[in-house]
Amino acid sequence: MSKSQLFRVLKKGIFSLTVFLIPFVTHAQETEIGFGFGGFKYFGDMSRGISLNGINPAGNAFFRTNLNKELSFRLGLTAGKLAGSDSRTPIDPFTDLRDASFNIFLFEVSTVFEYHFLNWRQENSIIRWTPYLFAGIGIFGISGMDDKPVEYSNIQPAIPFGTGIKYILNPKWYVGVEVGFRKTFFDYLDNLGPGDGVIKNYDYSNRFDNDHYAFLGVSLTYSFYNIPCPTSPYKKNYRR
Repeated sequence: MSKSQLFRVLKKGIFSLTVFLIPFVTHAQETEIGFGFGGFKYFGDMSRGISLNGINPAGNAFFRTNLNKELSFRLGLTAGKLAGSDSRTPIDPFTDLRDASFNIFLFEVSTVFEYHFLNWRQENSIIRWTPYLFAGIGIFGISGMDDKPVEYSNIQPAIPFGTGIKYILNPKWYVGVEVGFRKTFFDYLDNLGPGDGVIKNYDYSNRFDNDHYAFLGVSLTYSFYNIPCPTSPYKKNYRR
């Protein structure tokens, strides 16, 4: 499957999943909205391994509905700056010769499911926090690439997944900390192309290794409770 075909499949998947979940969202007894602040971290030809170096500011906003005690569905928007530089995070002597850098704006739309491990939302529970895992599908767009080494679309698919911790401040407000990685099928976040082996300008990347990014953030969530209207138990047996 080509990247363009995969992108179309993911777009249809996000739309179909959202439509499918509308009845569950409508009848859910608890829905939430929230926002968060944190940073984007780039992983690619200019940055390897897990490091806090090179994190750039980003933020998100999201809507969440709790499908049951363990499972939640979240629709989120995340945006911020993504950047990297050979001089800032040198990997090897080759990167000193290449001395490349990039600075872009990235916008992401994602849908994920969250799984909570502890019974933390019940009124009679003494547990006020829970770890959770999440995974789903997403689409991101980038801007700032004026000089492209090859032709490519600025809109690409991604697979978000990660973990976090939530804590109840009171029945209406939660705080959370989350680390989420985005697997992409794209090798031009850093705008490094395949290069020219004859010219030897060193301005090229590893074509066998795609670029990825992560979002690390702290969030604040407000919860809405939908109280079902009472009905008469005799209504169904009442006949005129």
